[in-house]
Amino acid sequence: MLSSLIITLSILGSFDGEFIFPPNDKHNHSSSIVECSDGSLLACWFHGTGERESDDVVIQGARKRAGESNWSEVFPMADSPDLPDCNPVLFLDSRQVLWLFWVAILDNEWGSALLKYKRATEYLEDGPPDWDWQDVIHMRPQGIEERFFPMMDEGLVTYDDLIETLIPGKKKELHEWRKRGEDKLVQRLGWMPRTSPIMLDDTTIMLGLYHDIFNFSLAIFTSDWGESWRCSMPIMDQDMLMLGNIQPAFLRKANGDIVACMRDNGLPQQIRQALSTDGGMNWSGVSLMDIPNPGSSVSTCTLKNGHWILACNDSKEGRHLLTLYLSEDEGENWSVSRIIEEAPIGHGNFSYPTLIQGADERIHLSYSYRRTGTEGSTIKHVCFTEKWIHGE
Repeated sequence: MLSSLIITLSILGSFDGEFIFPPNDKHNHSSSIVECSDGSLLACWFHGTGERESDDVVIQGARKRAGESNWSEVFPMADSPDLPDCNPVLFLDSRQVLWLFWVAILDNEWGSALLKYKRATEYLEDGPPDWDWQDVIHMRPQGIEERFFPMMDEGLVTYDDLIETLIPGKKKELHEWRKRGEDKLVQRLGWMPRTSPIMLDDTTIMLGLYHDIFNFSLAIFTSDWGESWRCSMPIMDQDMLMLGNIQPAFLRKANGDIVACMRDNGLPQQIRQALSTDGGMNWSGVSLMDIPNPGSSVSTCTLKNGHWILACNDSKEGRHLLTLYLSEDEGENWSVSRIIEEAPIGHGNFSYPTLIQGADERIHLSYSYRRTGTEGSTIKHVCFTEKWIHGE
């Protein structure tokens, strides 16, 4: 009976969605979602009166049982007392062990983010997972002295006048951060997750990270289930004007090459892209995709049939438009798209998406939701088929 339902959905296409919890007056943002082995969904997000500056920010979660239309009551997932907890990412590894990655903000500035994780083997019961391990990931990034500083030094000479013309006051800020960046503590704090990891093989997890001050991305890897971590070289270009690639979302090609699709945290407000041909350790220069980006996170997912999907705010004017893109040739073309949410500029915010594909091949998407006329913010979940993206 279930297989017949799946076939019917695949042929006809389908779409449905709901709020995970009623909108409230808090800031609910940066969700993540996984499908558990029993077919239930587990989602999380951060919740509080603000973001890094608000010490009441915590990680919350909820679950939706297979076959049910409503989500459970909200429950706690993580809380560093009297510190903001932000950017949670859920992940199920090849053993079906549940991971939660997130950051605690030590001094109410993004540069002080401390990267943490939890693991659970028992997480199918009602309420929060039964966490059996928690640790801090100690960062020692590569390539800052060898690559980042020389690029900054050359760029600050070449582009000083242009930077001041485009963004008054930015030149002074960049010079200050170039000097502060020599501090080893500055280099080792501030690394944050946002998008789902991928498995490179049966034991190797690859997690994308970014730094809001250095304004570039990298990847970290563990092959011993978190006992140790190693860093890739920076995902960055040799031209300072191409800084601003953050929050990397990874897609793996059939030949093993890895593509990083990234938020544009600068100019010209287009999704950034880079390629690794050695398993994510070294990266090409950063290029621009033909898809606009207003400075907002993207999400990607490789479907079971090899097709790629991408969810993003494809407007330079803001986060009022959330769209899905489909590629059937590993990113060479993103010619199929369909809008998920749209509102007039300034009247909606639909952002920070997370995409997964379920065992029944339907696609799940969670994202931050705020719309004029709706009291407060929430996290929305939608579910659809690939056929629906095609408009079928």
